[in-house]
Amino acid sequence: MEMQQDRKVSPLIRPMEPEDLDRVVEIERASFPTPWSWHAFMSELYQNSRSCYLVAVVDGQVVGYVGSWVILDEAHVTNLAVHPDWRRRGIGEALMRALAEVCSARQVKRMTLEVRVSNVGAQRLYDKLGFVKVGIRRGYYHDNREDAIIMWKDGLGNDSGTHVVRLRR
Repeated sequence: MEMQQDRKVSPLIRPMEPEDLDRVVEIERASFPTPWSWHAFMSELYQNSRSCYLVAVVDGQVVGYVGSWVILDEAHVTNLAVHPDWRRRGIGEALMRALAEVCSARQVKRMTLEVRVSNVGAQRLYDKLGFVKVGIRRGYYHDNREDAIIMWKDGLGNDSGTHVVRLRR
């Protein structure tokens, strides 16, 4: 399926469900050199009370997802991926804004994440969303020992602008 890469879409953002996992794993495999397994995502959904995972749906199909762990008043973004056919259409931004909104509702004040030094596109998105580069994790990524940039965003709840379907938890 070929998409017009310059046309923005407005996906439905909702909590990730077990029925989404086959598609989520497909997107994960298309996006990362060391992808998480189906079982890892299932564990996040049912065994990690600190996790929050959302999916983006366009025309009934999951096209992206985002996840985080909420610990006290901080959220650590664990992963964000959009299917290659749907990238550069605002879906990653919509997912991150929705995650910030959900986390803010859980009294989260700050978010953090790591991003590959080579992933300039993701860095631009995070910059746009108010994340600030604060450090480097040397050799963070196991597949090639690439460094990660540590980014933080303070003051959640001020600019999310996305409405999310009510979460189960």
